[in-house]
Amino acid sequence: MKEPKPRRNALSDGQGRLAAILLSPTMVVLVVIVGIPLLLSLREAFFGIQEQVNPQTGRIARYEYFAGLENFTRIFSNPQNVIGNYGAIDRVVNAFLNTTFFTIICIAIETVLGVAMALVMSKAFRGRAFVRAGILIPWAIPTIVSAMMWNLIFNEAGVMNRLLDQHILWTADGPPLFWAVVIADVWKTAPFIGLLTLAGLQTIPAEVYEAAKVDGASAWQSFTRITLPMVKPALVVAVLFRTLDTMRMFDLPAGLGGFGKYSAETLSMLSFMEAREGRYGPAAAYSIILFLFIVLVSFLFVKFLGADVINDEEVSAIRAQRKRQRSLHRKSPNRKVRTTVTSGDMP
Repeated sequence: MKEPKPRRNALSDGQGRLAAILLSPTMVVLVVIVGIPLLLSLREAFFGIQEQVNPQTGRIARYEYFAGLENFTRIFSNPQNVIGNYGAIDRVVNAFLNTTFFTIICIAIETVLGVAMALVMSKAFRGRAFVRAGILIPWAIPTIVSAMMWNLIFNEAGVMNRLLDQHILWTADGPPLFWAVVIADVWKTAPFIGLLTLAGLQTIPAEVYEAAKVDGASAWQSFTRITLPMVKPALVVAVLFRTLDTMRMFDLPAGLGGFGKYSAETLSMLSFMEAREGRYGPAAAYSIILFLFIVLVSFLFVKFLGADVINDEEVSAIRAQRKRQRSLHRKSPNRKVRTTVTSGDMP
């Protein structure tokens, strides 16, 4: 007996082709801006430059040769000890630790402040529009402009030392520079988390809070059991974006403290300085290492904090159905399990 053809939803016919057409301009831009430079960097990481005397002209010429993994092994086989926040350690390890601690500290503070900003902006009070605009202004300022502005604030005779009545060299190489970058980054990008969290708060019905209030729930119980669980998808997306952005931090520490200061040097700055010196192979190797580090953090982030960050009920239902099908196959391996696609399933 011939099996019936699976039924398809009439409303979904042609949506795959339409989606491909609509996404094609974006994919072309991503390939040109992201894909091609990534491939060129990957290619550059496996090549090196060697200087030799040209026997015909007698001049020094530079030749490119295939170096294999030499650029990667040289990073770890030839350590360059520097003195930073962690004592005398390898420069690459120092930059890696700076990048990691910048990410952990900044994201933790920005998440707390961002949620607090979202709660304030969601309240109905007179002058709320001005408060929202004032909170979002730092995020709209270009990063290099913020860095130069904070450089004036943290200057030896700047506002910060006058407020603290101290004589701290914030922009010199040392732990104060590290915390100056943290303060500047939190001031600039905490509103971004607050903005996305505010969008999640506005999707929560007011009836939920009214029902909780009738049941005798306190403000803290409403926040922990209603607000945080329902705003989690938006908050996870905001924190993920900020985590990836902080891990590639470059312009803020470069504009605030400058280059060659190991207490705030990141992997992006290290790669830039290698490229500026003409060592493009090691610079590309640093970039690839940073890229792999970001991919690993993104995978772990989504794995442990929840992959369904968009809270799509249809996708969740399809995953549950596939899980049930795999369970049936495991229970009866010799029996063919025939399933039909209903009108509500995706093709």
